[in-house]
Amino acid sequence: MSRLLVPYYEHPADRPAAWDAVVAAAPRLYGVVLNPASGPGAAPDAEFAAVAARLRDAGVRVVGYVDTDYGRRPHAAVLADLLRHRDWYATDGVFLDQVASGPETLPHYGRIAVAARAAGATTVVLNHGVHPDPAYAELADLLVTFEGPWDAYRTTGVPSWTSAHPPERFCHLVYAAPPDARAGAAIHCVVPGTGAHPWGTLPHALAPSAYRPKW
Repeated sequence: MSRLLVPYYEHPADRPAAWDAVVAAAPRLYGVVLNPASGPGAAPDAEFAAVAARLRDAGVRVVGYVDTDYGRRPHAAVLADLLRHRDWYATDGVFLDQVASGPETLPHYGRIAVAARAAGATTVVLNHGVHPDPAYAELADLLVTFEGPWDAYRTTGVPSWTSAHPPERFCHLVYAAPPDARAGAAIHCVVPGTGAHPWGTLPHALAPSAYRPKW
């Protein structure tokens, strides 16, 4: 069954109707990435706390956004963000962004994954944006193996090692997509947004009419 992982990076006070649409889509969602300020922010945000509570009440998995800067960000800084998400927004897990894909950073991400589980994360998502070394599949519940525009997605191949894992272990995040675009992964999000901030738009199927782009 195909489900959505929604990285919607807009403030609930600015886009209440869009957040209402996300909550209403609960049965179709794998989860929602909570991202108050390219991470948890410097202090709790009451609006994001409220929307996180609504999502949890609707049975939606909430994962907190944490940047890892392709392995360059220190372990302690990553863990601090993870704990802020947990303590301020009661997140279920973590969405680690800008994750390196080579074997040389496996020990670093292994330590982060262990720390995340110890801190109570029930879901660990690694966003490589590409297919990583196969060993990363042992660290996470979900690997994001594509993030990019629709034109690039149409010609992207899938390595053979992925067939050793259930389809639900992989996610594709696609932007700059036309209304009829469809993803090939069991977990996915396909949005119309472009430019530096494509994740300020919702998938066509979820977007309230007021926020749907005009093609």
